[in-house]
Amino acid sequence: MQMVKKSGIVLIVAWFAILVMMPKQAFYYKLEEALAEQEIKLNEEKIDEGFFSLKLHQVTVYFKGIPVATIEEMGLCTLLFYSSLELQGLHVDDSLKRMVPQETKQAWLSHSILSPLEVSVDAEGSFGGLTGTIDLNARTVHLDFNESKHIEMLKPQLKKSEKGWFYETSF
Repeated sequence: MQMVKKSGIVLIVAWFAILVMMPKQAFYYKLEEALAEQEIKLNEEKIDEGFFSLKLHQVTVYFKGIPVATIEEMGLCTLLFYSSLELQGLHVDDSLKRMVPQETKQAWLSHSILSPLEVSVDAEGSFGGLTGTIDLNARTVHLDFNESKHIEMLKPQLKKSEKGWFYETSF
């Protein structure tokens, strides 16, 4: 029993040390490189690194050199088995307001090793609230609108079910 206890403590200490010493900024720069292949660039004003997280402040998102959105704060947290991305204050450019909601107060994307091919999505904004999933294997996105406030501009792209409005697409 002592051997199991000591092994467990060593594993927990090693896991904690890996998380604390993990080069989070290098991880973020690798993410930027992957986005650059899709012609998406991020320009942040300030980067703060914590024990388990990385926070970016005043992020401007560029697509093919054109600014399309600004994010007040973006937080990336990883525990190796579970990772999450939190966006606060997402404002989409005025030129896109007919296709997507212009203001999103908060959005959360999370990924767990228990379901490695699925990313969960939750968001709140001028449109109300939504929950959904991104299936990485089937390459599909399914978003359910929990509250349907101010979604008139989205209705041509949404479908209606007995539970309410939803959006579905593939990528």
